[in-house]
Amino acid sequence: MYHIVFSTKNREKTLVKEQRPELYKYMWGIIKQKQCHLYRLNGIEDHVHILTHLHPAESLSNLIKDIKVASSIFIKEQKLFKGFSGWQSGYAAFTLALSEKDSLIEYIKGQEEHHQNETFEDEYRRLLKDQGIDFEDKYLF
Repeated sequence: MYHIVFSTKNREKTLVKEQRPELYKYMWGIIKQKQCHLYRLNGIEDHVHILTHLHPAESLSNLIKDIKVASSIFIKEQKLFKGFSGWQSGYAAFTLALSEKDSLIEYIKGQEEHHQNETFEDEYRRLLKDQGIDFEDKYLF
């Protein structure tokens, strides 16, 4: 199981709440087409969280590339988010035990409330620390 996180380019706060369900439905369609199982998808104005299993024939990097490329085209064609200029070039992906699934689903569902107290940058740092990943701030943002 993978917890995938990526941001809008320059963390622009362009993903307005009212149109996000349409974006998430589109992303879910891509994940389903790749025969992956989506557990939860949510986010806020500047980033997205995806909790999914990968089909054995699908690579993580290809799945994320396909989601980002296709959803960027969809957003621009549909004029879904004013000012959206694309997704950041990178992403974070963490593997998780099945026993963590339910708590992570709840965490992803509660993104709106969660980010009233923590910025995306702080959340990203915390996720890396929680996974025991060493990093230098200058390479993150």
